[in-house]
Amino acid sequence: MSAIEAAAPTRSAASVQRHETLHVLARSKTFLAGATIVGFWVLCAIFQARFFQDPNALSVHQLASPSGSHWFGTDRNGRDTFARVIAGARDILEIAPAATLLGTVLGTALGLVMGYFRGIVDDVLGRLVDAVLSLPVVIVALLAIVSVGPSKQTTILVVGFVFTPLIARTVRSAVLSERELEYVSAAQLRNERAPYILFAEILPNVLQPVIVEFTVRLGYAVFTVATLSFLGFGIPPPSPDWGVQVADHYGFLSGGFAVWPVLFPSLAIASLVIGVSLLADGIAQGFDG
Repeated sequence: MSAIEAAAPTRSAASVQRHETLHVLARSKTFLAGATIVGFWVLCAIFQARFFQDPNALSVHQLASPSGSHWFGTDRNGRDTFARVIAGARDILEIAPAATLLGTVLGTALGLVMGYFRGIVDDVLGRLVDAVLSLPVVIVALLAIVSVGPSKQTTILVVGFVFTPLIARTVRSAVLSERELEYVSAAQLRNERAPYILFAEILPNVLQPVIVEFTVRLGYAVFTVATLSFLGFGIPPPSPDWGVQVADHYGFLSGGFAVWPVLFPSLAIASLVIGVSLLADGIAQGFDG
């Protein structure tokens, strides 16, 4: 049997598996609900500047309740809360996915190395990973941002770095199982180099847990970015970032009035986190189904 003939069934099996996974996702109410929520905010981020008013436009109506002219009321500066909530999706959907992608790439590479080489390499890197994981995520992020100053780029790098060891641990577990399979032994007998075995042989077979881990961490990234902004270490004002909006107005809650500038950005954060979580659950079900 030729190499082409031998490879054909493998490609066919992979194609069938992808088709089955897509079929499960298309019928998954969890996945569709998550995709709808996330898709809504993505569309808001893309088309905000074209179809919605300027989120920084001022008016004389300060801390106004929701009305026909201001659907979500106004903030303390008279800015339309609805426009600011819609515009706030852009920043968080730029930072959170970029940070998650960075953490996934670095964590996957680290997990591949740890799981494949094992021994002293795994021990040394594993201790470093455990040391980072022992620290609270927000505290590590705050210390790093204070050192270099808040910005989009800094937040992406910090959150990505914090997620790296978490993803590395998951990938390492998957690689430990794959390392013992025959296709890895065959590649070693052919004297293939380690980078080739890691990225051409093992990586395609651990993509499922990597994709699931990415979607799970994306939800955490949204919450982490919003938390940093709320604490004053994210995107500086006058950005319409949701965390910034909550931080600017939570002091007005004590009087029992002007809840709208806090309520609606908080609901936006919650809805996006829930949407990403549903998306992650749906993808996990699709791979298991």
